[in-house]
Amino acid sequence: MNKHLYVWHNGKPVEAVIRNYSERDFDGLIEAQRLSFPPPYPEELHWNKEQLGEHVSRFPEGALCAEIDGRIAGSMTGLIINVGDYEHNHNWEAVADNGYIRNHRPNGNTLYVVDICIIPEFRKTGLGKWLMQSMYETVVQLRLERLLGGGRMPGYGAKSQEATPQQYVEKVLSGEWNDPVISFLLRCGRVPVGIAENYLDDEESLNYAVIMEWRNPFLS
Repeated sequence: MNKHLYVWHNGKPVEAVIRNYSERDFDGLIEAQRLSFPPPYPEELHWNKEQLGEHVSRFPEGALCAEIDGRIAGSMTGLIINVGDYEHNHNWEAVADNGYIRNHRPNGNTLYVVDICIIPEFRKTGLGKWLMQSMYETVVQLRLERLLGGGRMPGYGAKSQEATPQQYVEKVLSGEWNDPVISFLLRCGRVPVGIAENYLDDEESLNYAVIMEWRNPFLS
């Protein structure tokens, strides 16, 4: 994939490129992870070069980055699984093979997103939505049934005394509360299908995640 488009940054259009990442991008991808996921997010969950090498060799179609002025501004990574092998109440480590995606199944039915990030400087430009749209296009091109993934709930920690995880999601869906990740995924067309407990070592989300999907509308 190599897509050229414009996004709005500081009130003006700037050219961006969404493409498959490769080994030459590894340092930029790791820096984007560092900027996108500061503490208390665990540093050990940032990509390393061995993981990135597995991404580009096992499923290059699922290894996307967004570039502005030669700089990696964000990335998105996925693998193909058979959704029946995993229940909705699953964890990131199992589905992502701890980030190495060695469990990628080319003949599976579901593209599973294991990471998406946009560095703070380029948030609210639409880049994240364009990355998601590009991964939807990969789902369609490969004739997969769906895109699936766990969304963090970083606003839940502050509300956990008032609501269960399910109640929290319901309040976000009703518009009463806002969650930066869940609300972003909703705007991208993703639909909640379950709650995962102990999904990821994520203090802000109290280790919960919302499993959210996008179904391929071109399959009968």
